[in-house]
Amino acid sequence: MGDAQFSLRKIAVPAFGPTVLFGLSNGAVLPVIALTARDLGASPAMAGVVVALIGLGSLTGNIPAALLTSRIGERKALIGASVLTIVALLLCVFARHPALLALGTLMIGLATSVFYLARQTFLIEAVPFELRARALSTLGGTHRIGMFAGPFASAAAMHFMGMAGAYWVAIIAMIGAGTLSFAVPEFELTPDKGAGLAIKPKMATMAVTHAKVYLTLGVGILLISAMRAARQIVIPLWADSIGLSPTATALIFGVTSAVDMLMFYPAGKIMDEYGRLWVALPCTLLMGLALALMPLTTSLAPFVMASMLLGFGNGFGSGIAMTLGADASPPTGRTEFLGIWRLISDVGTSAGPFLLSGMTALVSLGAGIVVTGSFGFLAAALFWRWLPHIRPSETDRT
Repeated sequence: MGDAQFSLRKIAVPAFGPTVLFGLSNGAVLPVIALTARDLGASPAMAGVVVALIGLGSLTGNIPAALLTSRIGERKALIGASVLTIVALLLCVFARHPALLALGTLMIGLATSVFYLARQTFLIEAVPFELRARALSTLGGTHRIGMFAGPFASAAAMHFMGMAGAYWVAIIAMIGAGTLSFAVPEFELTPDKGAGLAIKPKMATMAVTHAKVYLTLGVGILLISAMRAARQIVIPLWADSIGLSPTATALIFGVTSAVDMLMFYPAGKIMDEYGRLWVALPCTLLMGLALALMPLTTSLAPFVMASMLLGFGNGFGSGIAMTLGADASPPTGRTEFLGIWRLISDVGTSAGPFLLSGMTALVSLGAGIVVTGSFGFLAAALFWRWLPHIRPSETDRT
């Protein structure tokens, strides 16, 4: 355990430093992309589409990202993703038409899929199994920290530079992420050399071979991703429906995010010491319960409590998607496996808001929130059936 602890400390800066900066970059620009589109003449609906292209880029980029990372390695993929993001941000800064801004946001999404797939693969290979969940939960937590700090950094820059200041903050952060990735040498990874020389399986073969995992645990992760994406819409919409001001809503959202960020390391430690199920179940059940209770809140205090419970449940599941993907991935073709795994997760992320909107249009906002919350109970049932009910052991290593 001492050697494992040393290994985790050794990779802390190269593993988590770029992730904080990448998250800061994303957090800096996400609040202003729609406003930039409106300034360029886009309609409100078109501005929403421009923002959604980040998610579409990430979704469609997962398979190409897996193939690219498998071919050139994690370090080069990280540097390439950083450079692509910088180019995309410059395109956003100097765009004079919504179409160019849309191209820039699509490129950001593509780069995001490459960046996080390479980062996850690196950690799986470099970190001992007994610290895997802590490492991957910390990866998710550092991204949250960056996303949380990004809007504050961009707000300060916009005070002096206007809306372009947000993009320049993001560019500086990405230069830092790329430089950090470039400056740190690749690790001599421990997996046996023979696995690295084996013929890489094709994506279709990987999908068929591991179909059972994708259709069980993968569906559970899809449902979690759908809830996570929908919650970012649920909180402001329900706050508005009970008459809270935008300022109050923003403060509640900030408090919820703070609760979310506090949980990433405890979640990883619990997964490592007691098993993945001990985090998967509380995460899904708490998020499902919070969403089920949300439509019953009609005043500030109950709404804040439900929102904080939602943030607590989400934060408690920090790193769960990456950890389960890491555990299920084979030594040969690991990057290809994770590319499909991330694709499944991103399908949930993309579908969650649309399902909420559809139920809201057909029935009501409250009904849409309750249906979204039911995903948590369904995911919990899947995890209870398919995850081990015992502590991790040496035999779990891959």
